[in-house]
Amino acid sequence: MINNFEGVDRVDWSSMGHAYGSAEEVPLWLEQMASPDPDVRERGFSSFYSAAHHQGDVYACTAASLPFLLALANDPQVPDRGAVIRLLLSIGSAAMECDPDGVYWSPSGHASTPYADVVPQMRQRVGDFVRLAADPDPRVRQAAVPALGLFLDDAGQAFALLRERLAAESGTVERLLVIETAATLAQRLPAAFGPVTAWLAVLAGNAVLDADIRLAALVHRSACAPEVIDTAIVPTATDLLKQLAPKAAPPSEAEVDARPTDCGQCTCADVPAAPAADQGVPPQLAAVFAGLDRHGRIHAPTTTLLTTLHRVLDSRIPERTALLTAQLRSPDRATRYDAIAMAKDLIGSWRGDHSGLVRLLADCLLPQDPYTAAEAAEALGQLPAALTEPAREALAALVEAHRVTHGPTVWATPHPLLRRAHQEAVTALARLGDERALPGLLTALDTDTDAWRAIQACGHLTHAAGELLPRLTRRLTDADISQEGPWSDRGPLVTALRRLGNLAAVPALTAAVIASAGHEQWHDAAAAVHALACFGTGAASALDTVRPLADSEDLHLRFAAAEALWSLERDPADAVPRLTSLLDTQEQKAADVLGRIGAPAASALPHLRQMLQAGNERTQMHAAAAIYDIGGPTEATVVLPVLLKAWEQNDSTANHVLECLQRMGPAAAPALPRIHAELALARRSGGFFTSVEHDEALQRAAQTIIDQLA
Repeated sequence: MINNFEGVDRVDWSSMGHAYGSAEEVPLWLEQMASPDPDVRERGFSSFYSAAHHQGDVYACTAASLPFLLALANDPQVPDRGAVIRLLLSIGSAAMECDPDGVYWSPSGHASTPYADVVPQMRQRVGDFVRLAADPDPRVRQAAVPALGLFLDDAGQAFALLRERLAAESGTVERLLVIETAATLAQRLPAAFGPVTAWLAVLAGNAVLDADIRLAALVHRSACAPEVIDTAIVPTATDLLKQLAPKAAPPSEAEVDARPTDCGQCTCADVPAAPAADQGVPPQLAAVFAGLDRHGRIHAPTTTLLTTLHRVLDSRIPERTALLTAQLRSPDRATRYDAIAMAKDLIGSWRGDHSGLVRLLADCLLPQDPYTAAEAAEALGQLPAALTEPAREALAALVEAHRVTHGPTVWATPHPLLRRAHQEAVTALARLGDERALPGLLTALDTDTDAWRAIQACGHLTHAAGELLPRLTRRLTDADISQEGPWSDRGPLVTALRRLGNLAAVPALTAAVIASAGHEQWHDAAAAVHALACFGTGAASALDTVRPLADSEDLHLRFAAAEALWSLERDPADAVPRLTSLLDTQEQKAADVLGRIGAPAASALPHLRQMLQAGNERTQMHAAAAIYDIGGPTEATVVLPVLLKAWEQNDSTANHVLECLQRMGPAAAPALPRIHAELALARRSGGFFTSVEHDEALQRAAQTIIDQLA
């Protein structure tokens, strides 16, 4: 191996910084990237990405690394040149998005000028990428080809090179990359736009060419020139997609032999199983990281291309639904799997009747394919029950098939793919309130196998409280109250008991309050007090426990106790002054509770009126709603403008505003134009933190107001 690090000791790395401090370790990371040991290489790349290229940032040390990274990329003896080139292009792409004259500061306080430091270097060394794009190693070519569209400024030369590469490549991945790079070139350099888009049109319409080339040309020409999109694009794309789908073949003997003994007929030998969780790592955290790993996987070579097509189609929901229908019905298992995330994204971002897509997701719930079934079940479980309803019987059928084939304790099966598929199906079914999920949840609670996942779903089975309550309350009683951390089961257990709504949970929740407060676990104590408040006067036996906490130094616990005092004994004389005093610190939540108290909270009105002149729009909205609920219809002329202004300024207030408008009855009539405008939107509403569930509730509330006023 040639010396790729000549001159590295002449760089003053200590004068530079990255996301976490001094850049002195960068030379070590560069050396690790060239190691023959894959674990060492992984450490080098991981360290560089997390610090010197943190979340895509480009620091002075990142730019100073370019000559050495380019040397590694050009050395045939370096084990993973493709990864080095991908890192180079990631740095170059990020630098191109920066202000050419801008100065950027790292968290460690070091200045950098990413564009000026990086882009000229990449353009000067573009000859290296031209050579690497023709390298014998396909992994190197795949990594290097995009550089021709990003850094080669001679439009004619770049276009000619890409045409040569397309003619030379035979692999689908490589050919799709060449066409995508040509589209990048056309959108970056005006001189390339006409020749490239004309070429793409010819490729798309040439019936002699392979389907992958035609599909890529069709999609990327549309991305370059959205004005050319017509009604034929989706039928043409789906026809080409069918031509690309591999014909189903019987499994090989090796695949049959590789099947897990407890997985029945599933053909899951060709997909990765989840690694065993590290000892000491909370299972919830392990599941989060496993989910992130799955999220980054791409299984079909056409997935990136189809993602681009969905982006180009944007708000053309019927066309996108038709495309997804073809994807989810594809005979190619990889195409179907990758389409699940695209379907979830469409349903999550756009309004409409998505029952057809939900049924297609339900069709993916096949016992013989637990890898895909788990992904489909998880997607269904993240939707509101009203949207998931068409998949109810398919979820129940999968759960029953698992139990019949693998036994009643399949929830705890040691096979990771089957376990995930079953657990996701059970929890999705539980969120529908379907008692056919109960056996799986009981297995989890009785065997302590992934009980954390079952606890999160138990609260939806209110009719099964008789069997669930003893198990949940016992777990809450036995929980280690001295242990802190976000992965404790105490919070989810309290939530499950609150949702079940059975008064038999009151003693256990009261004991949880006492134990949490005794260990100064104020957050847990507040959650348990809030749960007691949800039981109303039925939890009056907890009053002696709750009352002293209304004077707690912890504001959240003090508010929860004040709320509970009203709910448990309905005495405004005690609750209203306490809640009013909390309007300065727990303003929005305290205002909501005062609104629920209604007319007996009239003494809080002066303070609430002051809140209309201060704070942000959310605070003003909560105060206005409380004023109406306390003062009644005579306050409508004051309240309505505040509500509509808050809604206009902040979409995330919509649900709360509409709830108040429902209570206002005829006085809400002036809001009708805004309500009709909201329902006319195609994209889901509610601001950055919106969810499908919130948007569905928003639409129901808006329609209810329209019906009331009709």
